[in-house]
Amino acid sequence: MQLLIGDKAWSTWSMRPWLVLARTGRPFEEVAIRLRQDDTPARIREAGSPSSKVPALIDGGLVVWDSLAICEYLAELMPQANLWPRDRAARALARAATAEMHSGFGALRQECPMDLKLRTKLAISDATQNDVRRIVALWGDLRGRQADEGPFLLGGWSIADAFFTPVATRFRTYGVDLAQYGDDGVAADYNQTLLSTPEFLDWERGAVAE
Repeated sequence: MQLLIGDKAWSTWSMRPWLVLARTGRPFEEVAIRLRQDDTPARIREAGSPSSKVPALIDGGLVVWDSLAICEYLAELMPQANLWPRDRAARALARAATAEMHSGFGALRQECPMDLKLRTKLAISDATQNDVRRIVALWGDLRGRQADEGPFLLGGWSIADAFFTPVATRFRTYGVDLAQYGDDGVAADYNQTLLSTPEFLDWERGAVAE
């Protein structure tokens, strides 16, 4: 099994399935391709991604080239890894939150791109502030429902946590004080939880070494 990824400092979409694969404990080959180069699309395509983008998972003759599709494939391939919550309602909420992250928060993505090597303070736009408020409300609501089950979004770790980990790095990178956006401490604690997992710390060490 191979996972094609981009630079660890920048590639949020690569991080998500990488964290999921790392969480399962299944061995895989990491194929890293430098982004922001003239030949980047060609190199990604040559490595096996039909979209010329990363990430892409290669499992034998199968290629899966979307981060959420990769994670869903891994959840079906390894049900014992419990990549989604066992409880039906919790699983539905985790999927809804993951889908919202997968397709939404465009202002935050554009204005605050992930950069694990950067620490700065940014005055964010009204649109990005609205994104932050929604994330704080979402995290607070879901953590409130599952607080007794564990420290992650729906209690135990799930694909939803992998999808929000790059958001946690953005808040740290750009000095976003979640208390200014309605957080009572729950979102900040969850943010730190995401940045403290062994899988993320492994990814971050790789980013620093690039």
